[in-house]
Amino acid sequence: MSQELRRQEPLPASAGNVATPEIALSEEDRAALRQAVRALEGPSYIGRLSALAGRPIELLGQALPQVASDMISKATQAALTRALRYALRTIPKEGRDPETRAHKALAILSGAMGGALGVSAVLVELPISTAIMLRSIARIAQSEGEDLEHPETALACLQVFALGGHTGSGNAHEAGYFAVRAAMAKSVTRALQQIAGRGVVDESASAIVRLLAQIGSRFGVVVSQKVAAQAVPIVGAIGGAAVNAAFIDHFQTLARGHFIVRRLERTYGKGTVRRAYDQTRVSEGL
Repeated sequence: MSQELRRQEPLPASAGNVATPEIALSEEDRAALRQAVRALEGPSYIGRLSALAGRPIELLGQALPQVASDMISKATQAALTRALRYALRTIPKEGRDPETRAHKALAILSGAMGGALGVSAVLVELPISTAIMLRSIARIAQSEGEDLEHPETALACLQVFALGGHTGSGNAHEAGYFAVRAAMAKSVTRALQQIAGRGVVDESASAIVRLLAQIGSRFGVVVSQKVAAQAVPIVGAIGGAAVNAAFIDHFQTLARGHFIVRRLERTYGKGTVRRAYDQTRVSEGL
């Protein structure tokens, strides 16, 4: 079958159609897409902690005092700004090894140091762990064929932190992967336009500041959950290292799914991948 025919997108199904035609991805790419859907629509960070603790853990986002939540919200945007400035510049331009284990070990160590000393220490540690995580996300992007010298890739790496705030509720219109991307699409476009005008990724540019604030608001939810979890006896019993391991693993898993989808979009087109993604999500019951 020719490449043109293989990529041909099916016509929209009419109301009278019994079934929607299957999207023509290769078997290998279809398996990769299933992996991505499970990663992006699977358990939230709270879900991961619940699995570790052996029982449901709810309302962790409300467990912190408001003043602490506000401090974390501001700190997350500052951490993302610093990470954008430093982390991507340290990535080798060659090689496709994502080095997930090394980055996970560094992030666990950094997070454990902050988590053991309370909220104030977390605010000091957060820029370090965020930079380590962004570097890990960038290496995963690189392993999926992304060009780290392209500003759009840098912003795509940052978007992973926004994906971490999803609820895993199964509500495709409010909490799904593509809903989050759509919510950020205008901010990303404006940031890229500003970058193109300046020729560099300038985190002080107004459009980038707005994008970082948008991402930081969602990332802050998960950071608050992590900090609150370390104060809950049933979670604390499993150890701070396990809480931090779940934290970095959550974002590495999201990054892999995100950049698999982007790789497939470069091959098949965004519309084709979106329809295949939705079909896969339904078939997986997510």
